[in-house]
Amino acid sequence: MPGTYRELFAPRSVAVVGASRRPESVGATLFANILKEDFTGVVYPVNPSWPSVGGVRCYPKVTDLPEPAELAVIIVPAPGVAETLEALGRQGTRQAVIISSGFKEVGGAGIERETALKAIAARYHMNLVGPNCFGVFNTDPAVRLNATFSNALPTRGAVAFVSQSGALGAGILNYARAQGIGFTQFVSVGNRAGLDENDLLPALAEDPATRVILLYVEALAQGRRFLTVAREVSRRVPVLVIKSGRTPQGAQAALSHTGSLAQAQSDRLFDGLFEQAGVLRAQSLAELFQMAKVFSQGSRRSGMRLAVLTNSGGPGIVAADAAVRSGLTLPALPEGTQKRLRSFLSVNGAFRNPVDMTADVSPRGYERALRLLLSSGQVDNVLVIATPTGNTGGAEVVEAILKARGRNPKPVVSCLFGVADLTREVERLESAGVPNFVFPEEAVLALSTLGRWAEGRSGTEKRAPHFAVDRRAARRRLRHARSLGRRSLAEFEAREVLEDYGIAFPAFRRAEKEAEVLAAAEEIGYPVVLKVISPQVLHKTEVGGVAANLREPGALRDALTAMRASLKARAPEAVVEGFEVEKFVEGGREVILGIHRDAQFGPVLIFGLGGIHVEATQDVTFRLAPLHPPEAEKMVRSIQGFPLLGAFRGEPAGDLPALHEALYRISQLALELPEVEELDVNPLLVLPEGKGVLAVDARIGLSPPPSSRSARPP
Repeated sequence: MPGTYRELFAPRSVAVVGASRRPESVGATLFANILKEDFTGVVYPVNPSWPSVGGVRCYPKVTDLPEPAELAVIIVPAPGVAETLEALGRQGTRQAVIISSGFKEVGGAGIERETALKAIAARYHMNLVGPNCFGVFNTDPAVRLNATFSNALPTRGAVAFVSQSGALGAGILNYARAQGIGFTQFVSVGNRAGLDENDLLPALAEDPATRVILLYVEALAQGRRFLTVAREVSRRVPVLVIKSGRTPQGAQAALSHTGSLAQAQSDRLFDGLFEQAGVLRAQSLAELFQMAKVFSQGSRRSGMRLAVLTNSGGPGIVAADAAVRSGLTLPALPEGTQKRLRSFLSVNGAFRNPVDMTADVSPRGYERALRLLLSSGQVDNVLVIATPTGNTGGAEVVEAILKARGRNPKPVVSCLFGVADLTREVERLESAGVPNFVFPEEAVLALSTLGRWAEGRSGTEKRAPHFAVDRRAARRRLRHARSLGRRSLAEFEAREVLEDYGIAFPAFRRAEKEAEVLAAAEEIGYPVVLKVISPQVLHKTEVGGVAANLREPGALRDALTAMRASLKARAPEAVVEGFEVEKFVEGGREVILGIHRDAQFGPVLIFGLGGIHVEATQDVTFRLAPLHPPEAEKMVRSIQGFPLLGAFRGEPAGDLPALHEALYRISQLALELPEVEELDVNPLLVLPEGKGVLAVDARIGLSPPPSSRSARPP
């Protein structure tokens, strides 16, 4: 959208339609805010009830304005908004912010009103913000626009902010003002009838003064587009998000483990998708601003190796614990560095990492120690924790930190403790680009966020891998099943589709009678697994439809008899079409791979620890297809049970490269076979290194076949 940034955030003229002299009204407050902040453009109040507002001539109608306003801010009752917007469009206004409420958020007639606004905006190619929003502001000294009903324009800073909630946005602005956090621009998107976060992220990133973009959303307007846009923007400007709310539970029970997990873990789904896009997610508003502070100071180069420098052991230990929880490492300093530290610090100190200089350290000691840590090739960033003492005051510590840092590009953050007020010292640090935090845990969180962003930005995204598969055969199988009106494949059919895509299975045979079952086992070779074939049995273990590790004919015969009895008692409606006899594979770690076709995001991939307890443990992660390297590797590493896939208690490590390839193959299947609505491979056995992976069970759910009404006439 050309012109979004300049005309929305830096208009040369603004019309406030609904400006008012009525005390404490939104129209009076917003218009007064524009005047009070000394907006550098021209502002026109529009209201037939007043000859002037704030000493400025008031125009009865927008058609009376001496020129088309570049930006219109509309604060009139909901029934009159469409007429106002239409008049503005005819006049040539192409940017509008609708503060008024009474639209989609109230339902009923409000939905129709909002639909009308969309049509008008489309007709006149207008960029629309709102309705039901808090407004926009721009702190650029060349603009100074406060088109919100916030009391004061925040200080100039480096943070841009997009909020779906107007009330929360107002609260955050007040908090930021109290904390001394400065902004470049702010926009409250309200109902998002026009512009949404996907439009605004690139526009905000255009401002060279913006070092970080904050985003508060309750839901994403267009999930897949957001991930595409955010991935591009976040490589240039960090994007931090706080998302509240959860995706509603599906109305119909899912056919697969993958579907039910995706519904139950909707919040974790967003975690995975944000990570895939390079967006950093905060768990609370406090975290959001802790993360933003380190970015707003301009830090970019970073890593995950932290050094902690303190004059008190306790806070250093707290920082070390927080670092482990946050994914940072605390590398032991080289012996040479430790020896140099011992040469000028107290003999009672600790020098591995954290470095405890003890309470009698001098300002010169702070400076020399910090300079040594920053010069170490083992350290990416440094946290300085200081409790001013009688010998060393806060001001001296601050100057020592700044001298030591000099022009070194490695991030340095501080945590100053003190009985006395250290406001002046903190301001000195932060004005020089060293963020200060109240507690060590906050500083560690900020540095870990910076490190994760820097690591994600450093790699060059590769193309999604493409494998030679038998797509034609797979499509033929799906087409046949859908032609019969079926919504799922039998396990052997699902197996065939996956084999078409290069996913290996153990040898198996289908059989109906006992003699055929026994003959199949002899052909395959014991031990074997026996499974029921029935369209009505989706989860075989729940009705006794699976028997594993059968090592001789007698055991197989007994298992078949017991299975038939169990099915009759626990699934009497099931039509048993036969049995599968499959080679039993010993060893391997069980994982789950799957696809869930989400209404908002499209094909979502799932990975986690598998087996019959997958829904109980729910140790899973999600990404969108297609997967670009190294996304499969990140998926595998992100689950809590990842250590179980490595060498563990004498067992060799699993074949991770083969597992990664299986994820990339499933990703390709998700894109090329849109008829597959849900799929899970559970379990997939990860065999020892060099042995590959082997799928043991699979399930595919299909989208509904085309309706007869949509079919072409004969």
